[in-house]
This record gives sequence, C-alpha cells and structure tokens, in this order.
Amino acid sequence: MALPDLLQPTGRADVGVFGGSGFYSLMEGPVEVVTVQTPYGAPSDDLMLGRMGDLRVAFLPRHGHGHRIPPHAINYRANVWAMAQLGVTRLIAPTAAGSLQPRIKPGDFVVCDQFVDRTYTREQTFYDGPRVVHISSADAYCPDLRQHSIAAGRELGINMHERGTVVVIQGPRFSTRAESRWFSNQGWEVINMTQYPEVVLARELQMCYVNIALITDYDAGLEGEAGIEPVSVAEVVQVLNANNARVRRLIEVLLPRLAAERTCPCARALDNAVIS
Repeated sequence: MALPDLLQPTGRADVGVFGGSGFYSLMEGPVEVVTVQTPYGAPSDDLMLGRMGDLRVAFLPRHGHGHRIPPHAINYRANVWAMAQLGVTRLIAPTAAGSLQPRIKPGDFVVCDQFVDRTYTREQTFYDGPRVVHISSADAYCPDLRQHSIAAGRELGINMHERGTVVVIQGPRFSTRAESRWFSNQGWEVINMTQYPEVVLARELQMCYVNIALITDYDAGLEGEAGIEPVSVAEVVQVLNANNARVRRLIEVLLPRLAAERTCPCARALDNAVIS
C-alpha cells in the first residue's frame, strides 16, 4: 500500500457522506462539528460527525451550506482528504443529475457504474510526484456499495437503475442542445457536474465509493422528444426536495448492510499502480 505519507487517519469515522444540491444535513441526533485542515486547503465546509446505528458517520455538503461553491470551484482534493483523515473508508456520494435518456425519469435513482470526464483545469490527483501513480479507473465505483445501494433503494420502493454512465461536464453552465444530444446519442444515461474528480480521488486513497444519481429533470437535448417538455425551476426544486428526503432514508437502510471488513477490490486499488 502506498498511501500519501502525509495522510494520518484518526479513526473517528467509518463512513462518509457527501451532500449534493439541496442536501445540507443528514443526521438528526447529536453531532460534533469538526474543522479539518488538509495539505490541499480547506474542504467545502466543516464536517459533521455522528452515529447512524452502529456506524460513525462523517457528513460534508460538497457545495458548502447554502450552496455557495459552484461545481468547478469545489476543492475536491480537500474534501476527499478530509474524509480519509477522519478514518473514512467508504464514501456515499449522492448527486443531483439530469437524464440523458427518456426511460430514466425525474424521480428515478441511477447507481452509476461508469463515468466520462468532460471537465478541465480541475486538480485531479494526490500524486503530483515524486511518487508516480497510475490508478485504474476501469471500474472506479465500488461493486459492493453499488449492490447494497440498489437493494436498499428497491426495498424502499424507489425506481432504481442498476447501472449508468455519467458524463461529467465542467459547469457552471448547462449543456447546449447539441452537446446534450451528442451525449444522449453516445448512449450515456446521466449528466452531472461533480462526479469527477471526486470518484478517482477516493480511489487513489483506496476508499470505496458509490454515486447515487438523483434525477431531477431531462437534459436539454431531450426536450420535444416523446412528449418531453422543458422543465421549470419550480419542478426541479420539487423533485430535488423529494429525492433528498428519499436518499436520506436509503442511507439509513444501506448502512446496516455494510460488513465490518471490506472484501472488494477498492482496498487494494494501489496494488501495481505505483511506479517505483
């Protein structure tokens, strides 16, 4: 294992949750507010530590409270490092997202299994030298967390899509119709602005990571297709609020399913990735 030398996990949390758009709190019981400094600067906000069942959980809204940090300006390295510094080995990462396919409807959840990176200028690795690491992104999402998330969502009656490719755009602007049609024609399912580099940074620290994409609307390229109408801001907010309430419940159902020991490949992601 070749984790960065500066990383010294404290063992204060087992599972981390990143809150997406509109998702600014998680735990209802007593929480401890913790300020974490990292070698990469400050994370998006203070982290909240508490218990959910038998697990110690750390929560961080990736946009900060009040949604004050746009997607392209998030300090992804600081956010992921802060979680790892607290001892987190599993990250649950809900995101608000748009649908690129008519069969994936607002209100559905997609548990992504692939990503396509269309971002630029984002700091995207912890390994800038002299240690050289080529992490595999072939299957960047944790298979165990994915399967447990799917099962938990179906238990709650949520329309879950077992897999999907998320195309990650730079933001803060939305796609043009031409871009959106291009993404749809490629067969990709979901569009979002925050999945990259968050997922690969977690993998570089050998953390399990799952994305649950909460579909709020159809992307621009689908408007006018199969009766799909332009969405209003009010409709997006309504779906977003409902989705965030359901994802909180999904996390509550998911956590007791997690085994104490990890047997997935994520814990060995650095094996054969380091050039020495």
